[in-house]
Amino acid sequence: MIGSCVIFSRRARFCMKPAVAEWVSKAEGDFVTAGRELRARKSPNYDAVCFHAQQCAEKYLKAVLQDNDKRIPKIHFLLELLAMILKLDGSYEFLKADLEVLEDYSVRFRYPGDVAEKDEAQSAYAAAGTVRTFIRQKLGVK
Repeated sequence: MIGSCVIFSRRARFCMKPAVAEWVSKAEGDFVTAGRELRARKSPNYDAVCFHAQQCAEKYLKAVLQDNDKRIPKIHFLLELLAMILKLDGSYEFLKADLEVLEDYSVRFRYPGDVAEKDEAQSAYAAAGTVRTFIRQKLGVK
């Protein structure tokens, strides 16, 4: 930590507000977990892939709000978070289709009665990857 920013990478030197860095770190943890589960050879848990992909996107959206010194609502609705961000920067409209893919995955597969299939998990992971790449570029994360 240097002053009021966190050095986020040893290879590429850039910094961000500590609270933003925490959101990014948690989002990265979800992205890594989703990817690891998607690649599992024995008993992959596609429900978990969808859940962690949604969580990754949610946390990246909250990082954007944090970076702009906005209140972070305790909600899981990606499109509501996007609407808040669009008031700050209209270019985030690019993410709408991917966020729609992920919108229901915070709860849909967490309870009995519905099970994610491999194609849903792959789509969720790809959507999270798009959100991740776009927001990391916007935040200046290498």
